[in-house]
Amino acid sequence: MYDFAYHKPKSVADAVAALKKASEGKLMAGGMTLIPTLKQRLARPSDVVDLAGVGDLRGIKSDGKSVTIGGMTRHGEVATSADVAKVVPALAKLAAGIGDTQVRNRGTIGGSIANNDPAADYPAAVVALGATITTNERKIAADDFFKGLFETALKDGEVITSVTFPAVSKAAYMKFPNPASRYAMVGVFVAQTSAGPRVAVTGAGPCVFRVKAMEEALAKSWSADAVANIKVPASGLNSDIHGSAEYRAHLVTVMAKRAVAAAG
Repeated sequence: MYDFAYHKPKSVADAVAALKKASEGKLMAGGMTLIPTLKQRLARPSDVVDLAGVGDLRGIKSDGKSVTIGGMTRHGEVATSADVAKVVPALAKLAAGIGDTQVRNRGTIGGSIANNDPAADYPAAVVALGATITTNERKIAADDFFKGLFETALKDGEVITSVTFPAVSKAAYMKFPNPASRYAMVGVFVAQTSAGPRVAVTGAGPCVFRVKAMEEALAKSWSADAVANIKVPASGLNSDIHGSAEYRAHLVTVMAKRAVAAAG
């Protein structure tokens, strides 16, 4: 690990100020990705700005029609929240399946979304549920937020303050986890929203993506059979020692069927 200046601000404004003063600053939420990266000397920031001291970024609020989760709210808090379970129970279940107990008690929703790891679980929920990401500067629709491998619409000095998920009539998430780390080799989140069905896939490609063919099929008939024969092209999907692109393409259909069945 290289030397760096450490900052622990008490407000978003102070965090942004520290970041802008740094020659090459990095924000840290839960540190689940950043700390290992620093230990392996794969990054050399001049400053690390720790958001753990910004109390305004934590917490969960609901008005019955939606649930808003602070950017620094940990996965374990989302998993056990009565508000989340009431408005979007599938989201609570997703959070309960992230990593292990240690990860769930340190990792945060804002950190996960901002990092946009291709195998992260939350991006599928954000896109499928049509969530809104609020930063210190603006509101960003889910479909406009995730841009590519570890790439988002966030600008320099922009901090995720909260994520708002609308209530939906049906939703479920199913993933094929890596047996050791529990990350999503393929995860599919399906939701029946006010605008119609949405199907979002994580783990399979460099970035979360929607499957329009499945959405159109579910609009005609909400059933596992409706998506059973819809295939996702393997071209451009991830391929590694754990699974080929063709295998992941097959898993998309399998997980989609299971998710629709689970949604009821």
